[in-house]
Amino acid sequence: MTTALQKPPAAPASNRGEARSLMDTVFRAREASIGGALVLLVLGTWITNPSFLDGQGTKDLLLNASILVLLAVGQSVVVATRNIDLSVGSVVGITAFTCGDFVSGTDHGPVTVMLLGIAIGALCGLVSGALVSIGKVPALVVTLGMLYVVQGIDYALAHGGQINAVNLPDSVLSLGSGSILGVPYLPLISLAVLATTAYFLRTYRSGRELYAIGSSPEAARLAGIPIRRRVLVAYVFSGAIAGLAGALWLARFGTVVANAASGWELTVVSAVVVGGVAITGGVGSVWGAALGALLLTTISGALVVLKVDPFWEQAITGALLILAITADRIVQVRTTNALRKRSRR
Repeated sequence: MTTALQKPPAAPASNRGEARSLMDTVFRAREASIGGALVLLVLGTWITNPSFLDGQGTKDLLLNASILVLLAVGQSVVVATRNIDLSVGSVVGITAFTCGDFVSGTDHGPVTVMLLGIAIGALCGLVSGALVSIGKVPALVVTLGMLYVVQGIDYALAHGGQINAVNLPDSVLSLGSGSILGVPYLPLISLAVLATTAYFLRTYRSGRELYAIGSSPEAARLAGIPIRRRVLVAYVFSGAIAGLAGALWLARFGTVVANAASGWELTVVSAVVVGGVAITGGVGSVWGAALGALLLTTISGALVVLKVDPFWEQAITGALLILAITADRIVQVRTTNALRKRSRR
């Protein structure tokens, strides 16, 4: 006589929806708390050193945050699907150097630079996304490997050389230093990408499906969501954003070496997680990720103004990352336990 093993009944859809709603509420509260902490940090630093918020100080703060905000937007889309992209820093580096080499000594404009950067970044994202979504290789392994591959190619292209600002077209350099009504171009570009991405994720079905994949891949598969295609698109988008960030890096700094943006991938992940995007996927917003990026860059700027040892920047970033991941885990456990108790009643 054989005994059939039955799977435990799946959680009711209402419970899953309730859990998602509760998690969304908690993470929105975190975004508000990050915004409050950012305001207190800025005010405290300004009181200590009023030059922190003078014209040039505010401009530098916006410029320093703009590229990290862009990368956080792209990374948050990937993390929402329960994946990660550790190659964004190296993609910024190779894009900045390749674009700089392409336009040096020419009259190409900023549009050409940005389109070339987006194309290079999208190609890198396509390779990573194909390996993760189609090849089923763990995202951590794929993107860590891509980090070293792209970095190696970048060093091979550079041959120990660098891109010098004096060889770049003035129109490209003006993209990094120019402004509209006193507001630099770079923050405006970052804000436009941020708002467009947030609108897409909130309004369009394909955007909401990214969160569904991260929340429960099995449920998303049963619902008929094309998981492979969505994950692939998420990686291509992240790569394209990193490519755009590389082009803006070139315009911002002018002089570019092969190891530009080296190590930024961990800062980007920290900004995303600190900003309330759950590392386990399915929860969070690009607005929160942008706030996390702005908080980290503001901490960096504040430490410089206050003449504090730069070591503390990495220590604070690491502490915030550990705190955010721990908070995520506690929230998930408590939410699950609360829903179980409620369903028993």
